Amino acid sequence: MHLRKARLAAFAGIAAIALAACGSSSTSTPSTTSAAGGGAAESSAAAGDTAAATSGGAAAGSTEGALTIWADDLYAPIMTEVSKKFTEDNGIPVNVELIASDLQTQFVTASQAGTGPDLVMGAHDWIGNLVQNGSIDPIPMTETQKAAFLPKSIEGVTFNSQIYGVPYALENVALYRNTTMAPNAPTSIEDMVTTGEALKAAGTATEILVLPIGQNGDAYHMFPFFTSAGGSVFGTTPDGAYDPKQLELGTPEAAAAMAKIATLGETGSGVLKRSIDSTQVPTLFTDGKAPYLVSGPWNLPAVQKSGVPYAISPVPGFEGMAPASPFIGVQAMYIASKGKNKAVAQEYATNYFPTPEVAKALFDAQPRPPALKAVYEEVAASNPDIKAFVEAGADGQIMPSITAMTATFGPWGKAVAAIVGGADPTQTMTDTANAIKAQIGG
Repeated sequence: MHLRKARLAAFAGIAAIALAACGSSSTSTPSTTSAAGGGAAESSAAAGDTAAATSGGAAAGSTEGALTIWADDLYAPIMTEVSKKFTEDNGIPVNVELIASDLQTQFVTASQAGTGPDLVMGAHDWIGNLVQNGSIDPIPMTETQKAAFLPKSIEGVTFNSQIYGVPYALENVALYRNTTMAPNAPTSIEDMVTTGEALKAAGTATEILVLPIGQNGDAYHMFPFFTSAGGSVFGTTPDGAYDPKQLELGTPEAAAAMAKIATLGETGSGVLKRSIDSTQVPTLFTDGKAPYLVSGPWNLPAVQKSGVPYAISPVPGFEGMAPASPFIGVQAMYIASKGKNKAVAQEYATNYFPTPEVAKALFDAQPRPPALKAVYEEVAASNPDIKAFVEAGADGQIMPSITAMTATFGPWGKAVAAIVGGADPTQTMTDTANAIKAQIGG
């Protein structure tokens, strides 16, 4: 896609574009996921070249005259490929840096030092931290532009009533089912347990459900059960935003929800157990040892490769209680507030990046539901798995992007593990909420 003629007229050559971008106001420029030790991709001297993503060494930051994008190992290779046309059309080199781990931390640190990129790709729940640290700019979008994306994806990148990212993928957990073991989708958690217990009794399965817990717990995967039983994490402000001052993990409702979950734990039916952790996901399912798995699209390739006959459906709720509501995550591209090429970064992020060609290429590289509505509809028409994941997230809740959530997951996860192991739900959740409040000041 060509840069608009007005911009080409204003910027004579790459250096002029970069210098003008440096002087642009952050209020007029727009603004999912790991990083550190990343790779320095060297700029090509030829305007028609796009630098390949690399790893090892210090990651290169924004430089005048070339656009720099930081991405994780899942997306850096495909971003290198899709950026070639931008370079061909506009004569502007695009350097894609592969950041192998701790991408969010590396980006914030580099931003503060003035050595960050022009664009960064990552999860929507980073936004609170990135905004707090002044690392990204808001992105103005018209109603028409917003309507081009699935509504949940726009909700995910909205923070303090402003949009901060251009979404490209969504993700949430669903229920994988071995259709030989369990031909029909369960109507409730109780229905699922009944089927699983019969399979265990017949010696067909060794486990009923693969849901990672481990010794430190996993509140993310447990969230659908928690919400079905009436639990919630944070209350909301009148405009619907999560409110860190309204932590609800210590409420009677949260304790009751965890008590319900405890009936499935080690002192209950034994469906949930700490001996199952992330290292056994999805192998217990793909090896045919369990009829059900709670996981996301990131395990779809492994399930498909295993040859296990499967179907995907929403995580069921408890009988007679609320629907199960998984967390929904959004992957997005952000414009760095301290990049040296803001005008070009804005053009790339808002006009080149959210095109069907780029969105489809990203999906082909990482099969997660596309955020761009037209591409999602195209994919869903021929891919029932992707359609099933979006349908499984219909009752989902956007994962909080407020900074308080960072201090919440760890203690909450440990509470889940303790309660699954037999600890008292009321006391455990009260203690957990107090510990979290001490950290976030709620």
